[in-house]
Amino acid sequence: CLTPVVGPDCFWRILLSGARGGPLESRNALEVFLQAPSSDVEVPRLDMDMWPLVLLSVQLYFCSGYEGSGQYAYGDDEDWYSRRYKGTPWCTPIKVKHGDVSCRTSRGEHYRNVMGTRCKIRCKQGYESQSSEVVCMASKHWSSNYACREIRCPKLDMPANGGYKCSDGSYFNSRCEFFCSAGFSLKGQKIATCQHSKSWSAGVPICVDMDPPKIKCPNLKDKWAEPGKLTARVTWDTPEGVDTADGILTDVTLKGKPSKSDFPEGLHKMSYTVLDLRRCSPLFAPDNGYMKCDSDGDNYGATCEFTCTGGYELQGSAARVCQSGLTWSGSDTTSMNINVGVRTAAALLDQFYEKRRLLIISAPTAANHNYRFQMTNLQHAQCGLDLRHVTVIELVGTYPAQIGRIRHRLLPPALALQIRSFQMVLVDKQGMDKQRYPFPITSAELFTTIDTFPLRKDEMVLQQEAGQNCQS
Repeated sequence: CLTPVVGPDCFWRILLSGARGGPLESRNALEVFLQAPSSDVEVPRLDMDMWPLVLLSVQLYFCSGYEGSGQYAYGDDEDWYSRRYKGTPWCTPIKVKHGDVSCRTSRGEHYRNVMGTRCKIRCKQGYESQSSEVVCMASKHWSSNYACREIRCPKLDMPANGGYKCSDGSYFNSRCEFFCSAGFSLKGQKIATCQHSKSWSAGVPICVDMDPPKIKCPNLKDKWAEPGKLTARVTWDTPEGVDTADGILTDVTLKGKPSKSDFPEGLHKMSYTVLDLRRCSPLFAPDNGYMKCDSDGDNYGATCEFTCTGGYELQGSAARVCQSGLTWSGSDTTSMNINVGVRTAAALLDQFYEKRRLLIISAPTAANHNYRFQMTNLQHAQCGLDLRHVTVIELVGTYPAQIGRIRHRLLPPALALQIRSFQMVLVDKQGMDKQRYPFPITSAELFTTIDTFPLRKDEMVLQQEAGQNCQS
């Protein structure tokens, strides 16, 4: 409350100033100074008619406070306050998309971005944050990434002799429906949904060959004996079995006399039997390794042995057998463990040197159309990627809300920021940038390029000898 004093000895001097010389707005500082003039300064007296204007201006000052913590409409308030309150670090105001934030500090409501402020992050359903609480540090950065990113489940494996279709890829609430090729029946859950726990509601089912093989017998033959003989020689073609899964089956069993036998007078019956093979789901060679199987490779009783290339240690079972329950004995075999806890991009990429090829994919958001199209295309070509020793690195978002991942392993934001480059880059085993793609490509185009690499030609020979192949 200001009380005007009229007289030659004292007066109130009101100064209204806008920040940086700008207009007087709610975002600008409005300062009121009460000052007594010196004896040698001639100061004009205030007319009583001016006091309502002065009081109105002072009232505006008290009504336009600074709300802080991302609740204001302009972005330069933080700079203004950091200059005014020197020595008190301010962090970037938190604005959470797909969630909300609540901050607390011991300095009061107007200091919700200063050092020591703690903010709790709550994401909407289907989203998650790397940290539920962040702290403003002396470096003027928050203690960790606070962006709410869409929950994503691990990539589903493609069932052998079947496939699946998803409503929204591997993202939260995506519904994937499995199906089998003709002649196969689904064993397991038909539907799997990506849950908030980042796991699927059901495992990948298997497609079992349930249809028995079919065999067509030769037509009924009437044979007359030659004059003077009591027997006749009868010939016919040996029938073949046909199976949906295995195609033509030539291993048939005859019960009775074979073709080109002499038969006496009467009715004779011969029967042929064909058996279907029981098969396990196909196995694949581990990264940086090879697999060699006997028999047909996936039939009942078949044994598959695994070896790793130089510099790699085998993890899991060295040999697996297809059992009567159509499952493989032992555990999954791997030969490489990627360390994502390194600090530099060079340390991460060195782990792949002369071992794996890299396909680095960058996107501004997980909802980017090109990104989703490319990942969906590659998802159905995993066998071809494994066969060509290709590891996919995904980099999504912009700093500080950037995430990266290699399969199911998440990369720290600082590490992902160092790797980010072009939209999609293909890197060979020597770490050379071989091809850049500004737009999505098909897996066939990618594989054609990789198969022209000199080292790849030697790999193809070894894989052919080991019987490694796939449909991709």
